[in-house]
Amino acid sequence: MLLGALTLSPLRVLAAEKVAIMVGGYEKQIYLPAKLAESLGYFKSEGVEVELLNEPSGVDAEDVMLAGSVQGVIGFYDHCIDLQTKGKFVQSVVQFSQAPGEVLLVSNKHPGIKSVAQLRGKTIGVTGLGSSTTFLTQYLMGKAGVPLGEFSTLPVGAAESFITAMQNNQIQAGMTTEPTISRLLKTGEARVLVDMRVNENTKAALGGTYPAASLYMPTGWVQRNRVTVQKLVNALVKTLRFIHSHSAAEIAAHLPKDFFVGDRDGYIQALADGKSMFTLDGRMPSGGPETVLAVLSAFNKNVKGKSVDLSKTFTSEFVSAAK
Repeated sequence: MLLGALTLSPLRVLAAEKVAIMVGGYEKQIYLPAKLAESLGYFKSEGVEVELLNEPSGVDAEDVMLAGSVQGVIGFYDHCIDLQTKGKFVQSVVQFSQAPGEVLLVSNKHPGIKSVAQLRGKTIGVTGLGSSTTFLTQYLMGKAGVPLGEFSTLPVGAAESFITAMQNNQIQAGMTTEPTISRLLKTGEARVLVDMRVNENTKAALGGTYPAASLYMPTGWVQRNRVTVQKLVNALVKTLRFIHSHSAAEIAAHLPKDFFVGDRDGYIQALADGKSMFTLDGRMPSGGPETVLAVLSAFNKNVKGKSVDLSKTFTSEFVSAAK
């Protein structure tokens, strides 16, 4: 069941060159290329009409795609691996980031918690059960010696709902992204426990480069619609190049004001600090899929011990051909 109020027909029929993509929270900085490509007119210039739909939880966005209501999801690459173990083949066609952009925050109502291990017995907020935030939380807890069953995860979404849950002590810690991170740090309501906004910190936390935000689509649909997929990838690769060739302030000038949640300067600073997580050209980083598989295999019963063909979880065909 979706967390949002959006209702879509599973038999949605789209005209040629029209694509619906569900974004796992398009106001999140990790998914910045989606809205930015739209705002810059890059989809339109490629001759493809893209409808971006918003769903706060990546796992719910995935469900909508599997139901056939949308053609793709802008969410975390790790779902491509998880789904393959369930007999469902999807692939990343353009890789946005090489780091999760996620931070494990702890509420300042609990000053005694100074390590991940001290979250034993606590409730940790995630966007949705089965989401990438759940995967990362479970891995970090296991790495700290706290097995499943000795902590709880609570789906609280992101932004306002995440903040409210922490303020009300429904969660004592939580995994979230910008701009929610900066908002809670600025008010002094939370502090950083594990920071995965940049590559160096991610490697220390997860053991290697961790490809995260991407556009992933059902493999069958990609094979049947190569021309349309190429147009999407052209637009998104051009957007990634724009991100790396412009300042955070210049990028922010093309975004809706509600993305800033009343703090434009804070949004720009967070983007400037974390911009390096985005890939230069949409390519899957070398060794990244192996890191993701190792992380998922550490705790995910669907993945552990299963045979996964990583070559079928992403393709470089379209980014290699991008204009």
